[in-house]
Amino acid sequence: MKIVIMGAGKVGELLCRDLSLENHDIILIEKDETRLTKILNHSDVNAILGNGASYEIQKEAQIDKADIFIAVTENDELNMIACVLAKKLGSKQTIARVRNPEYAEPSELMKNTMGISLLINPEKQAAQRCVQLLEFPQADSFECFTSNKAPIVELRVNQNFKLVGKSLVEFRATYKNLIVCAVSKNNNIEIPNGNHIIEVNSHLFVTGPLSELEKLYKDNGQKNSKIRSIFIIGGSLVSQYLIKAFEKSNVDIKLVEIDFKKAKYLSQKYPHIEVIQADGTSMDDLVEQGVQGYDALLALTGIDEENIIISMVGKSLGIKKTLTKINRRELIDIVDSVGLQSIITPKRIIADKILQYVRALDNSQGSSVEALYRIADDKIEALQFKVGEKSRMTFQPIKDLKLAKNVLIAYIVRKGKVIFPTGNDRVYPDDRVVLFSNNVHLRDLDEIVL
Repeated sequence: MKIVIMGAGKVGELLCRDLSLENHDIILIEKDETRLTKILNHSDVNAILGNGASYEIQKEAQIDKADIFIAVTENDELNMIACVLAKKLGSKQTIARVRNPEYAEPSELMKNTMGISLLINPEKQAAQRCVQLLEFPQADSFECFTSNKAPIVELRVNQNFKLVGKSLVEFRATYKNLIVCAVSKNNNIEIPNGNHIIEVNSHLFVTGPLSELEKLYKDNGQKNSKIRSIFIIGGSLVSQYLIKAFEKSNVDIKLVEIDFKKAKYLSQKYPHIEVIQADGTSMDDLVEQGVQGYDALLALTGIDEENIIISMVGKSLGIKKTLTKINRRELIDIVDSVGLQSIITPKRIIADKILQYVRALDNSQGSSVEALYRIADDKIEALQFKVGEKSRMTFQPIKDLKLAKNVLIAYIVRKGKVIFPTGNDRVYPDDRVVLFSNNVHLRDLDEIVL
């Protein structure tokens, strides 16, 4: 497909890399020459220097031949204006990154009146991810298909876990409806077979019913302690969406913001929570504000390094759940080495959502991608496909299908019921199939059938 991207920030950079690797024809528009040059040095894309909301620039990009126009600059209004113009000039689909909460609520109305195919909000998506992690605090990461019925959770194996040294065959005998979909240790990531031996400090990515996942964590020495109080550092947009998400709950929230004017604004906007003007990176200030008495600490400032330090302080004080917002992917390995818990990456979340949308458009006739998550440092993809009428997977027992290597069918959803398949189960049209693969370019379910 021909895809035009406006904006060469972090999101634009991720999209250029991912979409060019999937052999799409990419044109990147950016008015900052330094940013443009940086991406051209690392991605196989064409580029135009200029304002992507300009009529002349869009004509130069041949927007009338574009399958998708994606506007991901830092300016919401510019993104929307550019999408409206691109649609008028003939782009088949348009996607706008929109972060302002004032635009978040009437998104369907705005999409219909402005002709924008998809409005996507990274901060709102990140806040929703935070809510999931706070509702299931044992997990280091939490991704969910099918209305939370069978989430994908990340478990760091403790030394007291009773199945250390045992195989995944023995794991499945103990936890009959749980499936280990991926394993990560020391930067080695794989989709395991039944002979894989469970090791201390490895990360298991597991899916199954919530009740059985809770038992797994309990057996790993992690209790399901409900989060009743949250200490937030940084009055970012993610923080504001999160506060709104817990507005009708009984969760006690305290927010620390270093900027006096912003702290005052937030205290007026959210009178039901406690807002303090202080330095969230200072251990003295945190202890003075009683951070050690809170169930969860969320480091949501705009500076990655500060967030890492804050979470390390929280860990040293014995806070049972920490969430750390990080936008620079190169810092993730550092965080993993110091043993921090859950990482939130808004720019990665939005890039994955857009990639999911593009793949679904690229395969509108087959068994198309309905949802996509990348786990284990982006090395493994978890995908949900809706099974098409003509799929080669249908009606045959799974054991009779010759499937590609390094692919694992996690479960099937049929009429709202989750099925954890054996070799005798079959796939039918209109089923949803959730699978894991280290082939990061799957567009159609039939691609896993040899």
